[in-house]
Amino acid sequence: MQIGRVVGTVVATQKHRTFEGAKLLLVQPLDADDAPRGTAMLAIDGVGAGVGEKKAAPVDAAIVGIIDTVTIND
Repeated sequence: MQIGRVVGTVVATQKHRTFEGAKLLLVQPLDADDAPRGTAMLAIDGVGAGVGEKKAAPVDAAIVGIIDTVTIND
């Protein structure tokens, strides 16, 4: 799992049929100090899932939660 910040939305006129109605976002991975790490990636927003919902889509990255706080213990 990676922590990232949403930096934009993606609109596609043509996409895989399993993405119909799904929100696509551009996400910047972050390091432990909240600094950008690597290049931004396309992710499907899976947070809005309901009971019995299943995503059978070909994805490399999916948003699975929203982080409120991060605590690092040394």
